[in-house]
Amino acid sequence: MPNWIEDETLARLSAHGDVVTSEGRDPLADDELRAACADASALMAFMTECVDRPFLDACPKLKIIAGALKGFDNLDQRACTDARVLLTYVPNLLTEPTAELAIGLSIALARNMRAGDAHLRSGTFAGWRPNFYGGSLQGATVGIIGGGAVGRETMRLLSGFRGRRIYFDENRLDPTTEKALDAQYAPLDDLTRLSDFIILALPLTDQTKHIVNVSFLAAMKQGTYLVNPARGSLVDEAAVVEALNTGRLAGYAADTFEMEDWHRPDRPRQVHPALLACDQTVLTPHIGSAVSEVRRQIAAEAADEIIAFLSGKRPRHAVNPEVLET
Repeated sequence: MPNWIEDETLARLSAHGDVVTSEGRDPLADDELRAACADASALMAFMTECVDRPFLDACPKLKIIAGALKGFDNLDQRACTDARVLLTYVPNLLTEPTAELAIGLSIALARNMRAGDAHLRSGTFAGWRPNFYGGSLQGATVGIIGGGAVGRETMRLLSGFRGRRIYFDENRLDPTTEKALDAQYAPLDDLTRLSDFIILALPLTDQTKHIVNVSFLAAMKQGTYLVNPARGSLVDEAAVVEALNTGRLAGYAADTFEMEDWHRPDRPRQVHPALLACDQTVLTPHIGSAVSEVRRQIAAEAADEIIAFLSGKRPRHAVNPEVLET
């Protein structure tokens, strides 16, 4: 375990073998993790790890990597399959808290909560003034890019805001689901042009990397709010900075950042400094699933996959089940 997990989950795993884990809240360094996994049969992986061919070559006894996560772009599926290492993930538990945060970020961004909080803490607050006027989700057209579980849950939560919900996905939802969500399909160009808010709900792939780029931002209508609770590299942060500076974007909220996508050799090593300095941003430290009970369940479910495998049973959420057939 390269990261801290709850005591009860650690105890369950310890009943099936020796467990090495980080003693604090920071993950094991890469060299420490490789040393720990050199003789390990199983690894519980988080967003802080990059599992690629060199890692697997250094850990030849690994048989299962259980991702305590929903998006596993930092875990090389093909490399795992080639090495005959089973890869599992947690498909459902992160959906609701991530969608909830997307709504919260949208409201915080539009209502200038960050700037207002800073003003109040500055010691200059003297009561109400006609300042910090912003936008609202009420009655807004919200475009959701991605019709997967997080995208659909975000559409559902938006139903209380009396606005219009449009979405784009390569695989259009069926008419029954669209009706239940009161959401309309729109081609990506139309969604970009029509939306007051755009919320990203996509996995990170070669095709979606930097889907938000200079041309995407230029196609948005003036004064749109952009919210990214999904993956940092969906967004070209430098392009977002420029769009904020020119006023093309009214604001940008993010819970994920390019510097977190460890498998990118060209990733930035820090959050873009201009995003940190900009008053029109709301930035949170990857807390999309940071609900205590949810995180406990996520670690427990990843542990279940490891225990099942080590007990000769079939894990429930295998990404590459073909490994089990050979």
